[in-house]
Amino acid sequence: MKVLYPDDLGLHAPDPTSELVAVPYSPDGPWPQEHPDASVIVVGWEHPEVIGPRLAQLPELRLVQTLNAGYEQWLPHLPDGVMLSNGRGAHGGSSAEWVMAALLSIYRDLATFRRYQEQGTWQPRDTETMIGKRIVVLGAGDLAQNLAARLAPFETEVTLVGTHAREGVRAMSDLDDLLPDADAVVAMLPETEATHHVVDAAFLSRLRDGAVVVNVGRGGAVDTDALLAELNSGRLRAALDVTDPEPLPDGHPLWSAPNLLLTPHVAGSTEGAWDRAWRIALEQIAVFADGGRPPNLVAGPD
Repeated sequence: MKVLYPDDLGLHAPDPTSELVAVPYSPDGPWPQEHPDASVIVVGWEHPEVIGPRLAQLPELRLVQTLNAGYEQWLPHLPDGVMLSNGRGAHGGSSAEWVMAALLSIYRDLATFRRYQEQGTWQPRDTETMIGKRIVVLGAGDLAQNLAARLAPFETEVTLVGTHAREGVRAMSDLDDLLPDADAVVAMLPETEATHHVVDAAFLSRLRDGAVVVNVGRGGAVDTDALLAELNSGRLRAALDVTDPEPLPDGHPLWSAPNLLLTPHVAGSTEGAWDRAWRIALEQIAVFADGGRPPNLVAGPD
């Protein structure tokens, strides 16, 4: 079975076997002429507008495997009869790590102490602490589970919120009860019609003064204008790794918004990230090669 994988990410192809032959391709170039019979293609987050329309040129294609948890950008391009599997499990740990760093930076007021350092001022002061904080996590998948595990040693109270209630997970319909007592809300949601602007003006209005809004999923989950209004008023604080729009254009008011920690979609951008993603991808492909359904299957034929 032939597997096409992007040659721009520094991935190392496994040794050829009787079942798997990995062939590099250029995301912005033509398919390798000698391998039009590839059954699987591995894709990253970028280039869906370039790669997607050309998937139909691979007549034997049966599986599109992403290296990221996000997959919605590939759905419009998925040919009939082709499965789509994502990279769930590859980036949850690093994304959770970013949330921890953001919350610690905000609660321990590291930005202020950095300014004191630059000014050469020795000025001790008390700060907030993670201990006892009540944190509501929008999402209950891999990213959310990784975050809950990292929050536990900090003596926080964590509530995961999913579409439907189940053991250890509250339902989105419970948010009216959860938000007024939340010290922080962390959005770890995919981009879907159901999640678009979940965090809107009404949502934000139910949060207590000084609450922290964190988004490390997709930018569209948060109504940017509504959040900006709360930040500019000084009532809420926020940390964003993803934005709407994205990339954030020059002059956008988020750049200068008060009470905001902003990073350019780098929560998963760490050493070894692509190697971890490649291992997950190969695990999914191995199941497919054995005639099974990849555990991370998110779309395609039943």
